Amino acid sequence: MGLFGVIALVVNVASARVRLFSRNDAIGNAAVIIAAGLVAWTATPWPDLVVAVVIAGLFLQSSWAIINHARHDLKVVRSSA
Repeated sequence: MGLFGVIALVVNVASARVRLFSRNDAIGNAAVIIAAGLVAWTATPWPDLVVAVVIAGLFLQSSWAIINHARHDLKVVRSSA
């Protein structure tokens, strides 16, 4: 799990300049790597569960921002038409 997290992190950091979701993926990959280490160290699933909740919150927040931007863009298009 940690190895795939590192590979995904490298790919997502390389493309993070372009897209919001790539930035979130990079943050998520870093969190997964940390959680993998903590799960191995503590021998409990709690670090993984905490990271899952944090990542879900991050994606919900960014989804809300994308929806708000899309709604604003639709208002601008409708008012100019």
